[in-house]
Amino acid sequence: MEDMKAALGTQANITVLRKLKELSYRTSYSHRGRYYTLDDIAAFDELGLWCYESACFSIHGTLLATAEAFVEDAEAGCYPNELELLLHVGVQDALRKLVRDERLFREKVSGKYLYCSREPNKRGRQLENRRVWLGEPGPGEPLPDAEFMHDELKAAIVLFFSLLDEKQRRIYAGLESLKVGHGGDRRIADLLGLDVGTVARGRRQLISGDFEVERTRRPGGGRKPVEKKPRR
Repeated sequence: MEDMKAALGTQANITVLRKLKELSYRTSYSHRGRYYTLDDIAAFDELGLWCYESACFSIHGTLLATAEAFVEDAEAGCYPNELELLLHVGVQDALRKLVRDERLFREKVSGKYLYCSREPNKRGRQLENRRVWLGEPGPGEPLPDAEFMHDELKAAIVLFFSLLDEKQRRIYAGLESLKVGHGGDRRIADLLGLDVGTVARGRRQLISGDFEVERTRRPGGGRKPVEKKPRR
């Protein structure tokens, strides 16, 4: 706005806005709408977004409208951090306002608020899809909540866990807790039937490296060393 006022030789915002009305222009959804561009300049991507340096623009207009459109189009709803990765701005305040105005709805799924469509049937599909996603973790991802976990995965984890010794169980539980993050100790303890303190101890040991790596074989195990016979 300051650049345009200087170019037009005016100190009044209304003068600039009157000129802009004659053009096909957009305001940024970042920086509280502080930046402006023209439609024939903006090169929107497949998501309908375009950023010039730190100024971000959307075919949907404002941050409220953009967040609403993204949630409505999401196959499994959106967590706030997922939207922030896409939009490159904080969205918590916008999402709270959309919920307050009943333009979106939210439900707690896996301990976090999932934002979903205001239309009941679509919201139901989004919640179901999210529960399916949470029940199928990818490589390196944290274990899902027990309520979302498939029976086959539960059985495999129980079998694997039963093959570990006491120390290995503690370390494995600590690893899974680290992958979950906040609240991981309780979640993994409930899943594996362990004391929360045991999980926390395993997590701390992994972080500090405060444990010894024991031998896999018992002393004396393995192949006998080959002795070289002296020549006669």
